[in-house]
Amino acid sequence: MANGNAKMLGKLVVATLAMFGFGFALVPFYYKICEVTGINAGDEQALVRNTQVDPSRSVTIEFDANVNEALPWRFRPEVRTMTVHPGQLVQVEYVVTNTGAHPVVGQAIPSYGPARAAAFFKKIECFCFTPQTLAAGETRRMPVMFVLDPAVERELHTVTLSYTFFETDKPVAMNVAGRG
Repeated sequence: MANGNAKMLGKLVVATLAMFGFGFALVPFYYKICEVTGINAGDEQALVRNTQVDPSRSVTIEFDANVNEALPWRFRPEVRTMTVHPGQLVQVEYVVTNTGAHPVVGQAIPSYGPARAAAFFKKIECFCFTPQTLAAGETRRMPVMFVLDPAVERELHTVTLSYTFFETDKPVAMNVAGRG
């Protein structure tokens, strides 16, 4: 019986070495397929540019922050204004501090000026998507990542993004299609 186990172990070792060697042989084969088909082109991908950005136009974005008087928070944008090209991916940060003596849950509600600009403001990441809980004395930096749609009206030269935080003990219903 021991002889049968030794033969089985030998076969398993040979099979393992064969699979390991086959894996190494696949690497150059994979690179050749990628080269021929153009898949996973590597360094060339870093040179690809977002063709949706319209560098011929600029729009000034103004950032505003407000807190409902019942909420013991300080809230401000890191940057008050920024000039962007339509289609450009932009990230800004807001800073919020709970000045109260206990944890508080707040929900930010966005608004836009002029109101028609909301249709062209596409947020990818925003603290307004979910309620925020801040411990007493806690300060938090909160990012907003957005793109101003390249189809934005040419007459819009300035857009204001304004947030108002309200105290809440549960999530506020958000416009899912526009994500706030």
